[in-house]
Amino acid sequence: MRFRPEPEAAQAAGGRTGVLLCNLGTPDAATPAATRKYLAEFLSDPRVVEIPPALWKLILYAFILPTRPRQSAEKYRSVWLPEGSPLMVYSRRQATMLRGYLGERGHSVSVRLAMRYGNPSIASQLDALRAEGCTRILVVPLYPQYSGTTTASVVDAVVQWAGKARHVPEFRFINRYHDDPGYIGALARSVQQHWQAHGRPDKLVMSFHGVPERTRQLGDPYHDECQATARLLAQRLALKGDEWVITFQSRFGKAKWLEPATATVLEQLGRQGVPRVDVICPGFPADCLETLEEIAMEGRDSFKAAGGKEFHYIPALNDSPVWMAALADLVQQHLQGWPTRAEREDATAR
Repeated sequence: MRFRPEPEAAQAAGGRTGVLLCNLGTPDAATPAATRKYLAEFLSDPRVVEIPPALWKLILYAFILPTRPRQSAEKYRSVWLPEGSPLMVYSRRQATMLRGYLGERGHSVSVRLAMRYGNPSIASQLDALRAEGCTRILVVPLYPQYSGTTTASVVDAVVQWAGKARHVPEFRFINRYHDDPGYIGALARSVQQHWQAHGRPDKLVMSFHGVPERTRQLGDPYHDECQATARLLAQRLALKGDEWVITFQSRFGKAKWLEPATATVLEQLGRQGVPRVDVICPGFPADCLETLEEIAMEGRDSFKAAGGKEFHYIPALNDSPVWMAALADLVQQHLQGWPTRAEREDATAR
């Protein structure tokens, strides 16, 4: 059968409204086998690696997957929480709290969490929303800055699922929120709270995930949106030009990536004798391997080895109340015009 039969709940008149939060993904366990499975899916996405498929498949399976999973698994073990992967733990909390925040505002909507790579998959969570009777679904990629390598890949997965659906729900997507006042305010508040507890640094480093420079040349807006986020955050914190710097982390492969590189800048600041550096990763709404291991551990070690004295990593927004309120505001804005069950019940009562 080419198209799936529809669940009984999805055939009911009217239908529910659903929200699908999407993050990047994580291995199911901090083991080489689980990490290999995750990396194979992640690095096979043509949105992530724009190399001719036949050539890239050879490189991936002959050179990367035989060695990298074991190295990555060791890094995951260094940040793994008792409840599991930090990214999964915090993302689940975000989904649960978002449902509660929306409920307090009178919205009865289904909220589910999906991962672009790994579990729970986007397809499985869309199936679950349809089984709950959702005929309208707001897709929220948890990437503040739009990139074809991330946000567009989520859209690809949703479209692929829809291609097999008999009754395709009405979809909306939040493509970006890099300059959303609530998001910027939540970032500023997290920095201010850290400084109230630990004092101010000599330099604030704003580190974003890197992408190949070629994507920028081909029209990807990611670099410009990172710059906009950094400027807005600096303005909200009333920072002078020499008090902050924007950098890009997580370089992979030999191609030229967005610069300046976070690791390079941290080493330079250490050699220059900058006493204290604080690092925040505005593009990561939940802590994960790239923030907790690459920045809070490797970045700290690089800075101190180069002569730096004091290093602070400012945690991601995670499940902070100010961020969850901002996320609820953002979702509520994009739900406008769609009925929720609570709103329909109020209308019937009147």
